Amino acid sequence: MASTSVSWPVTAASTSASSTTAVASPPFSTAAVSPSLPITEDSSRAQVEARTAVLASLNSAGSSYSHDLQTRARDLHANSAAISAQETELTRNTAALHKETAKLSKEVDGTMKGMRELGDLQHWAEMLERDFMVLEETVRLAERGEEVGRESGGSLWR
Repeated sequence: MASTSVSWPVTAASTSASSTTAVASPPFSTAAVSPSLPITEDSSRAQVEARTAVLASLNSAGSSYSHDLQTRARDLHANSAAISAQETELTRNTAALHKETAKLSKEVDGTMKGMRELGDLQHWAEMLERDFMVLEETVRLAERGEEVGRESGGSLWR
């Protein structure tokens, strides 16, 4: 016996919090589908049950994928909030680092000024040392000249 496939739109018969049961209802009488082939109540019931089973299977698979996608979306939103908090902290830390850099830059400038002054002081000390050496040599030569002049009986002036 040949079976006839009938396509009916599916309507929701009952909805609960955990699942939806779909029941197929024919939009027209079964006698109008194929007048030459008799459609029995058993075959239409089997089709309705098969259709319901397929729809339940699809709904189950869809809810599984939906759950995975919802979990990922929740994770993305949570990570977005964490990233925003990290951005705020990074901005605050960057401002603190900028302040510290400015403070250290002033300290370096002051130290460099002191080093320049120390360099100037060292230069000044070297100049004084050179002048003292010239004076020392002059005094030594002058004292040596006095000794030479006394021994020879000549004048102190040359």
